[in-house]
Amino acid sequence: MDRYIDENTKRQLYAESMGHCMNPNCRKELFRTNGDIIEKAHIDPYCKTADNSFENLVILCPNCHTDFDKNNAFTPEEVLEWKKIRREEIDRVFDKKFKSFDDLRREVVPLLQENQRIFQSYYLNNNKVLWDKFEVKILCNNKKLRILLSNNMDLFQKNKDEDISNYSCIQKFIMHIDEFEATRGDDEKVREILFPPEIDSIFGITPVEDTLLPFTESLEKLIEVLKSQNRFKKVMLGVDRPYIQFIEDGKTIEVYLDDSPRLRQLYYGYHCFRKVNVRLQSLNFVLKYIRQRGIQYRFVNESCLREIIIDKTHFLFVYEYCLSKADIMQICPPTDVVVVNLHNWNGEGCISKEAYEIAETMGVTLLTTEAFQKYIGRLSYKHNRMD
Repeated sequence: MDRYIDENTKRQLYAESMGHCMNPNCRKELFRTNGDIIEKAHIDPYCKTADNSFENLVILCPNCHTDFDKNNAFTPEEVLEWKKIRREEIDRVFDKKFKSFDDLRREVVPLLQENQRIFQSYYLNNNKVLWDKFEVKILCNNKKLRILLSNNMDLFQKNKDEDISNYSCIQKFIMHIDEFEATRGDDEKVREILFPPEIDSIFGITPVEDTLLPFTESLEKLIEVLKSQNRFKKVMLGVDRPYIQFIEDGKTIEVYLDDSPRLRQLYYGYHCFRKVNVRLQSLNFVLKYIRQRGIQYRFVNESCLREIIIDKTHFLFVYEYCLSKADIMQICPPTDVVVVNLHNWNGEGCISKEAYEIAETMGVTLLTTEAFQKYIGRLSYKHNRMD
């Protein structure tokens, strides 16, 4: 009687089953490597009722279907109760609030990874027969994901600009889940909302390549937090794809600093967002310039990426349109520190005359980005001659 069951009812049944036999004493996995063993059973016989409604149907494994239909091992009332039990199980297991994004991530990642494996193995490999079977598994996983995400929206980074909002991305993913379910039975599947690749980035599955987020101070705060938890390993700047390395779920991982959705979520989850003073793109540029000329440097403190040591000389990087006397007095750098202004859009004008004057009385050297590059050039020449 399967041909008389409409697609919407099938989708409801698949989602309700969560990929397992509805018999609470069986719960057999219905998906195998070569397909599925899903069978649809009528609670009240179709020959008597002609009822193909969701309420009169249940997903069973072949054994339980046989026991119900032919062996009379279960009554219709018992089977109907199984649907209620499954709803309560779903609510109890998935309808919950998490205290942290990390707790939510541990529940969500296995579901996303399984969906990814099915999509790559069958859809991308153009295996239509198995894709049609295992697409049902994605439907079941999506039901779990929808519940988990909808109940924990407050854990996602949010911005009024939707292009830089993980919250908006999750909303789009939920819309994708709904559209995926609604169109599954269509012969010609036309989907407006595709799976957002940022989802895999947010949950640390597959990174995206974006622009570097400008938040140097936020990155410093994240390092500080990770250090306090004994999870920080290292930060690598001055390279094409800078990254931070730390321990997550007992494993050492690397998060690229241009993996924007992931980084935004880390900053938000660990309360690390700070006002931007020094732009990370500019800092990474000068550190890369130093590396390319074979000059060794080290951070004074990895929780303060704006300060480095080269040959015992202490450098402090700032980012001011016009570095003023007031700025120098506020920074109050120690004697013999070299302050480099990375903001060079207005050339020599990025450091005021008054700033140079007060710096001289303090024993502090001020350099524009151009002057700093010349300094590194001379230092590189000196090192090469010594070699």
